[in-house]
Amino acid sequence: MRPYQASLINSIILIIFGSWGFIATMDGDINKSALVAPIFGLIILLLTFGLKKENKIIAHIVVLLTLMILLALIFPLYKTFCPGPDATFNIVRFFRIGVMLISSIFAMVVFIKSFIQARQDK
Repeated sequence: MRPYQASLINSIILIIFGSWGFIATMDGDINKSALVAPIFGLIILLLTFGLKKENKIIAHIVVLLTLMILLALIFPLYKTFCPGPDATFNIVRFFRIGVMLISSIFAMVVFIKSFIQARQDK
């Protein structure tokens, strides 16, 4: 799989599942932190077209953004497993965050393989 394809898939998943998480947390108050994944997904989606043209600067920006969202999703996943004394485990939240994490990890693996291949081709 090419890096722009992995980035496109990852961005779409971040937008859809992140928006789903935002809508699911709307219970009167707006949870702005739930918008992080869809915003990152939208930015990555916009940069994917430059990535398709093999722009190195855009490629590095996309990798950095993907790494940032990957790290940002770890804490919500932790909170899903340790919800607090009066809360219960939320399987739907675990699924949403898990899918976004897996797609981001997959994109990172594709990016790293691409960078290694480009270095070997030099």
